[in-house]
Amino acid sequence: MLRSALVSFVLSAAAVSIHAQTPPPAVAYPPGGPATSTTAPAPMLLWPNGAPGAQGDADDDKPTLTAFIPAQNPTKAAVVVAPGGGYTHLATEKEGTMFAQWLNAQGVAAFVLKYRLGPKYHHPIEIGDAQRAIRTVRARATEWGIDKGKVGMMGSSAGGHLAASTGVLFDDGLATDDAIDHESSRPDFVILCYPVIRLDAPYMHSGSRKMLLGETPDDALVEKMSLTGLVNSKTPPTFLYTTTDDKTVPVMNSVLWYEALVKAGIPVEMHAFQHGSHGSGLAQADPALREWPNLLLHWLQANGWAAKP
Repeated sequence: MLRSALVSFVLSAAAVSIHAQTPPPAVAYPPGGPATSTTAPAPMLLWPNGAPGAQGDADDDKPTLTAFIPAQNPTKAAVVVAPGGGYTHLATEKEGTMFAQWLNAQGVAAFVLKYRLGPKYHHPIEIGDAQRAIRTVRARATEWGIDKGKVGMMGSSAGGHLAASTGVLFDDGLATDDAIDHESSRPDFVILCYPVIRLDAPYMHSGSRKMLLGETPDDALVEKMSLTGLVNSKTPPTFLYTTTDDKTVPVMNSVLWYEALVKAGIPVEMHAFQHGSHGSGLAQADPALREWPNLLLHWLQANGWAAKP
């Protein structure tokens, strides 16, 4: 069934590849190697006067954005990066800071998002934090040398669910006294790494569902936040990276998202590697998986979001 589905997707004129274990060239890092958390810039509060729905004044009540601005950004593109962690913690180092430094090495601005988490916070708090991050980048685009029309969203695992959510749950701006709210929250492109998509059986990630929606969510909310039914002609172009034998988030999450995008006529490229554990990040220690950042770079270059060599 999976094989026939993938063949069908290829015939739909979108890009998909299944990778065997072939060693590729290593991806380029910035000078000095991959970033560590000690080199990251200082985070900024998304809402300096207090976040909507905040339940206190602790660190976990304060969503932030950390800006990584490259010395040169020829295409003026930017990516908001949402680390994964099952909506209960954030893999900020591997799926945030390191991704941001990699994007900087390609001449792309990056912004690592710290969003609020369960079990303290549930939907729609998380999507609200992500939307605010996208709006903030657009509102300060001139300051950071960014084109408002080239702001993407990247996420891994549960962060991938959040990034995919921004691609189907967005608006053109809000009528408030806050100028940041006037900006669109729609990302211009989306990058998903082994994402959670479905929050229902048989392919759900039960931990993400519980942390995002609570113990006993309404069936209609579960279906809505399983996202595939929300895809339409305005959903942004998407790059997908996953592994077929992922034991944590079933590969069918990516396959079903790919299928929904193809049916809606959305440009999409998916790379499903044969083997690989969940949460691989840049995967530089794996001779096969370390190819995926190069594939992402080619996709960014082909679409004008990273400069061609």
